Amino acid sequence: MLLIAIATFFAFTKDIPFTRGTEIKAVFKDTSALGVNSPVRIAGVEVGKVSKVEAAAEDSSASMVTMQINDDGLPLHTDARVKIRPRIFLEGNFFVDLRPGTPNEPLLADGGTIPATQTSAPVQLDAVLGALKANTRKDLKTLLRGYGGALAGKPRPGEDADQDPDAQGDTGGESLNDSLEYSGNALRDTSVVNDALRGTEVRDLSRLVAGLQKVTGALASRETELKDLITNFNETSTAFADEQDSLRRTIRLLPDVLEAANPALDELNEALPSTRAFAREIIPGVRETPATIDAALPWIAQTRALVSPGELQGLVRDLQPAVDDLARFTDGTVRFLPQVDLFNRCLIENVLPTGDEVIADGPRTTGVKNYKEFFQSLVGLSGESSNFDGNGPYTRFQPGGGANVVKTGPVGGEPLFGNATRPPLGSRPARPAKRPPFNRTEPCHTQRLPDVDGARTGGGP
Repeated sequence: MLLIAIATFFAFTKDIPFTRGTEIKAVFKDTSALGVNSPVRIAGVEVGKVSKVEAAAEDSSASMVTMQINDDGLPLHTDARVKIRPRIFLEGNFFVDLRPGTPNEPLLADGGTIPATQTSAPVQLDAVLGALKANTRKDLKTLLRGYGGALAGKPRPGEDADQDPDAQGDTGGESLNDSLEYSGNALRDTSVVNDALRGTEVRDLSRLVAGLQKVTGALASRETELKDLITNFNETSTAFADEQDSLRRTIRLLPDVLEAANPALDELNEALPSTRAFAREIIPGVRETPATIDAALPWIAQTRALVSPGELQGLVRDLQPAVDDLARFTDGTVRFLPQVDLFNRCLIENVLPTGDEVIADGPRTTGVKNYKEFFQSLVGLSGESSNFDGNGPYTRFQPGGGANVVKTGPVGGEPLFGNATRPPLGSRPARPAKRPPFNRTEPCHTQRLPDVDGARTGGGP
């Protein structure tokens, strides 16, 4: 009886007690007639069974299918795909077709869930018939009648006025037949394009499809972010629409910008070889930069100490008053030096040439430059003003009277009178009646030299 009970248990449960395979879950939008104990197969080999079918969430029509997978169905990866397929006629019902995924993807952990983006269910005949309701069938008939009329109906007058003359007056079917004349070249070119789409290496197209699948799968797994992207794109498009006039003007100016950009890009392209050569030449210097920085760090430390408050900063603080005075002295020197230059030029171009001239004084002409005559007169005056022993300088005048009366100008308010033994010679040159002109607005060196021989000479009044 015990053996019969054990055999009966195995026959109905098809499970060994106290054993449990790997449990995975999958979310399906429609589980069809899939039930508990439905087989799970990989490439036609049964590797597990369905242990539970339940709602994925309270407010969702999707179902959560729990499956027990034995060791023969492992390992499974995170990109595994699950599909519900109908079994053959004699088996009835459905089974779960499991694809383990690619080996380079992470492993699917025990209790992991395969999202709805990686699951699919078969389309049932009743769903197809349910979609073709009376109003849908009516619309389909209307579509077919309209399509037939479009292919067989002649265009009305003026309806095809803007078409090619060869196609005017033809029905849609006739125009399609005419297009077959060009289909050979078109299909050939299409085949060339399709062949190019296959890529240049083996499995390029399959890699492209796999990459697109990953991209679409990632987009589908992030529905919230995708919704936000579409919402933001809608807002961006709305902003562009609001600024369509400005955008239209921008696009109108874009050709001129591109035309101006082409020469700039050409020049940039021409500069790239030199830039690459410079980059190659600078590589050794870049390699030496860390060593240079290491060698410079002690110098930087010494420089920092040198400019500290106790060193150069304190010296600069002590020198600041002297620097201020020096700045003021420099400003004054800048104003003073031009005046010194004018004075020097006056001496060189006016005073000294005048002193080098020889004054013509008739029989009393000495032939000596007048500046030398000036110093000689000082010597004579010094001899005239000395007494006999040279200790008491004073001016001596010839005393006595004569027949010649001499009158001075006002001295102390009154003129002085005297008698001279000989007539006075007068001033040489004669004192002018008025002071010569003196111009303070013109520089001295720009004025003409004085005419030392132009003054009147002769006896005084």
